[in-house]
Amino acid sequence: MTDAPATPPQAPEPAVAPRLIATDLDGTLLHDDKTVSDRTIAALAAAEQAGIVVFFVTGRPARWMDVVSDHVHGHGLAICANGAAVVDLHRGGRIVEVSPLETAAALAVVDTLRSAAPGTSFAVERTGGFHYEPQYPPFHADPMAVIAPAEKLLAEGFAPPVVAGPDAAAGTGAGAASDPVRPTGLDQPVLKLLAHHPDLDPDAFLALARKAAGGLASFTRSSPTALLEISGPGVSKAGTLARCCAERGIAPEEVVAFGDMPNDIEMLSWAGTSYAMANAHPEVLAATSRRTGSNNEDGVAAVIERILEGR
Repeated sequence: MTDAPATPPQAPEPAVAPRLIATDLDGTLLHDDKTVSDRTIAALAAAEQAGIVVFFVTGRPARWMDVVSDHVHGHGLAICANGAAVVDLHRGGRIVEVSPLETAAALAVVDTLRSAAPGTSFAVERTGGFHYEPQYPPFHADPMAVIAPAEKLLAEGFAPPVVAGPDAAAGTGAGAASDPVRPTGLDQPVLKLLAHHPDLDPDAFLALARKAAGGLASFTRSSPTALLEISGPGVSKAGTLARCCAERGIAPEEVVAFGDMPNDIEMLSWAGTSYAMANAHPEVLAATSRRTGSNNEDGVAAVIERILEGR
């Protein structure tokens, strides 16, 4: 999304003193270069020192949380994979709770979307790694990924061939060429199925998928491309955040949430106070009454600073 030319006017601050801040990462807390600004780091720390719990709530997998792992205080937990996993960043990104997409449902989604949107390619995000079809765009190359049709990637007992060790291609490392590695984790829970289409409009693809297969799984998107993120039925950022809040005795009206893309809408609607970033998707802007500056303008930090000033 393109940044707005100016920071929007400030909305009234929450009527109830916040006890928890829930923020998305990409397009929200992080700058476009995927860094956390010094201003934001200071604001997060100040919130924690004031007794406000901070939760990162993202579509990212646990293995991509290193960019913010140093900035989780107190509880150390983050909600990843659009609510499918709760991760302990104080323990090296260990997944402590999983809400999986069952294999049968994932296979049914693959079959349905292949018919409804020919040309769709798939990837499978498991707790132990990421695997994809040959036609799937290599957004994030993973040398340990298994590349095979989705039906095989989701098949029980699928055993891919042994491949060369990770150093073999470079010809470095003692015994590199003779240290084969068999990819592991293909029997671990599925966190997300991802579906990409090379030609469809992103929002049109989401609408089509929900109409064709919405009864099988939860569909959303956070990418500027036609890339859908598919979770188990009822799994969302909002549902997992609500559960984490209930465990802490925190009510929705005591939560302030930030987001920018369709996968944030349910969370923003659930929270008592929610802010759309200036760079947010039109549907996010329509779902929220409060605005803050863009991610590159440290919009999240600006609101946290105002909240703390009002205490």
